[in-house]
Amino acid sequence: MRGPLAALLVPALLLTAACTGESGEVTDGPDVLRVLAGSEIKDLEPLLERAASEAGVRVKLTYTGTLDGADQVAGGRADGKLDATWFSSNRYLSLIDGAQAKLSTQTKIMVSPVVLGLKPAKAAELGWDAEQVTWADIAAAARDGRFSFGMTNPASSNSGFSALVGVAAALSDADGALSAEQVAAVTPRLKDFFSAQRLTAGSSGWLADAYARDPSVDGMVNYESVLLGAREPLTLVYPGDGVVSADYPLTLLASAPEEKKVLYGKLAAWLRTPAVQKEIMTGTHRRPISGGVPLEPRFSSAQLIELPFPNRRSTADELIATYLNQVRVPAQATFVLDTSGSMKGGRIDALRQALVALTGADTSVSGAFTRFSNRETVTMIPFSGSPRPPVPFTVPERNPEAVLAEIRSFAEGLDANGGTAIYDSLKAAYDRPVEAGHYGSIVLMTDGENTDGSDYAGFESHYRSLPEDRRRVPTFVVLFGESDAEEMRRVAELTGGAVFDARETSLTSAFKEIRGFQ
Repeated sequence: MRGPLAALLVPALLLTAACTGESGEVTDGPDVLRVLAGSEIKDLEPLLERAASEAGVRVKLTYTGTLDGADQVAGGRADGKLDATWFSSNRYLSLIDGAQAKLSTQTKIMVSPVVLGLKPAKAAELGWDAEQVTWADIAAAARDGRFSFGMTNPASSNSGFSALVGVAAALSDADGALSAEQVAAVTPRLKDFFSAQRLTAGSSGWLADAYARDPSVDGMVNYESVLLGAREPLTLVYPGDGVVSADYPLTLLASAPEEKKVLYGKLAAWLRTPAVQKEIMTGTHRRPISGGVPLEPRFSSAQLIELPFPNRRSTADELIATYLNQVRVPAQATFVLDTSGSMKGGRIDALRQALVALTGADTSVSGAFTRFSNRETVTMIPFSGSPRPPVPFTVPERNPEAVLAEIRSFAEGLDANGGTAIYDSLKAAYDRPVEAGHYGSIVLMTDGENTDGSDYAGFESHYRSLPEDRRRVPTFVVLFGESDAEEMRRVAELTGGAVFDARETSLTSAFKEIRGFQ
């Protein structure tokens, strides 16, 4: 049910990018503004390199997921370490108790609504290239199996969260902020809509790559900017009952020292100059926030109606939980876990901790949505010199606590000894069929090189001989210890997965990050 994804090296949870035209590394200094950003901002790095010469500000970006970033800011962990944030939206962050006190000036930089993009032939077949439709029309067509789409995970990506909010608000006919009661009432209609979802992803860019590689999927719900920049042209469908837009507020943290506040003001003013606004529009397909910059013809000239957003965190959380546990196509996640002798001591403890965190032990903002979901099938395949028998768990739709406790007990009982049969174990995972109506994915965690059984060439040959439905299951590789990074990248590229680097962060962080892609 998933198309192959482009291989990507993702240092778990936090990525630091130095925006400079010189050595590529920005160290802290009096002219450096330290910004915690969503990955959507990454396409602005070339532009930001010029901020040093044109605005007198060097920008140091640290990337994180939307909910993780909100957790860091609201919990005070950004104080003293960062000066500003730059997410696609501050809506969820503003709902967290105490978060507003952590924020100071907010400057909106650009706009991109979340809409539906379809292959032109499919849009014409549905008649949506010539007439305006509503989210209800789209949900009805999804229920009837008339088209399929991809969307990011609302628990890890703002585009998915915005889409979920927009669809729920429109289908519930909410004339104000969405309530928990409305979420419950609209759940059956949300199931209709998401029955057509065939791709999921942890970020908007990743989703675009996945969609480009899977010709069986008809379209995607994503930022207008991503849809306009797609490799193949898409027909954009702007629902007449409204959208939720990202406004990318560059936000000063209240804890920032005075000299950093000055830098923030310089950068914000520079980003809103007509020349830079036009460059943002031309280069990133986002709408300018400044009224003096006319829209280019490729943007829809229709007035966009903004749908209401929840005004309580409990409602937003309930909506995300409803999506994960009741609405979305359930996941089938297989964990291939290195328990060889080199994992003894702190490493096996770290693996136990990472798995236990996914059973609900992590109560942070992001952790609450990375636990194994209701209706999810989770299979553990520990390995050393050979793969051990698979241990499957199915989390029930209701009252999941007992099964989550079983997974926790299993994780706590893992021990380490023996050799390292990476590829025989990965073969064992791919030999298990994907249940009908599930998203399949494999997580491979290893701290060393292959020492037993098949080698990479043997695995590649086996993989290529598999039926198409099994070859469409991606492997997300977690680097740890002395992993052979190059060979693991080959595994990810072959299977359409990704590599997550836990060598300088933690297994818990890497596993949480992967959950956005499952």
